[in-house]
Amino acid sequence: MKAVFNVFSGTGNTHKVCRAIMEELIKRGAQCKYVSIEKDCEVRNPNEFDRIVIGYPVHAFNAPKPVFDFIKRLPQCSGERLVYLVKTSGEPLKFNDGSCAHVYDLLHKKGYKVAGEYHYVMPYNMIFRHSDGMATRMWQAAERRIPFESAEIFEGKVTKLKKGPFKRFVSFIFRIEHPAMHWVGRGFKVTSACTGCGKCARGCPQKNITMAGGRPVFGNHCIGCVKCSFGCPVNAIKIGVLNGWKVNGAYNFNAAPASDKEVCRYCRRAYIRYFHEAEKYPLPDSEGGDEADKGDSFVG
Repeated sequence: MKAVFNVFSGTGNTHKVCRAIMEELIKRGAQCKYVSIEKDCEVRNPNEFDRIVIGYPVHAFNAPKPVFDFIKRLPQCSGERLVYLVKTSGEPLKFNDGSCAHVYDLLHKKGYKVAGEYHYVMPYNMIFRHSDGMATRMWQAAERRIPFESAEIFEGKVTKLKKGPFKRFVSFIFRIEHPAMHWVGRGFKVTSACTGCGKCARGCPQKNITMAGGRPVFGNHCIGCVKCSFGCPVNAIKIGVLNGWKVNGAYNFNAAPASDKEVCRYCRRAYIRYFHEAEKYPLPDSEGGDEADKGDSFVG
């Protein structure tokens, strides 16, 4: 079995999850190709694969615009190709289910069969900062689920998507974020703390940041992934009107996991329910999914 992973990930959460799923498929004998969705990235012909995985973080109850653009570049499907959606978000809200609606529509028009979706909760890269304990418990929840859900992908299990009409409507309304971020992104600036290291420009998946005079210049193609501000080593980037929601710096996924009492007050019941559902599965002995920085590769 051959599988191709087409994944957009700003700050690395979705890469972390999708790499772990890929490793599980490889253990089962699959050959896997991993493609990072970025501006003008190469499109591998999905008709050469048995399984297609599309991974993305949920942005305002939608997939990010680069995912839509990437799907539009896919060739028409020849034969039956099973597509699985893997999405991450900072909270286990049911409205996030609707993020698959437009992705499904675009794929369906090209003849692809969307066979299922998997939603993993990972720590916020904006709005507010989760504790490292919360991040660890989120990752442990993913580690418990991934072996079983990877097996479903390998076996070609088909499940119904949770894209009801109201969730679809909410997703449509909030898609205003896509054009709005072009304008919001133009308000990104750096403070005097900027060292001119250029990490933000090198890492921007939209190639929206250039360096001039040792300082980053933000263009008008921002999609709000906040990879630049989250990963700035000196926390020098202000993200315009969204600056009050800024989160900076990587999470420690090896901290002591948060107990139920330590779960944040925001969406507390939903988080606890999500954790308890995942904890029905055993925790694997070995850790996985730390392959986010590897390049595209065929692994057999």
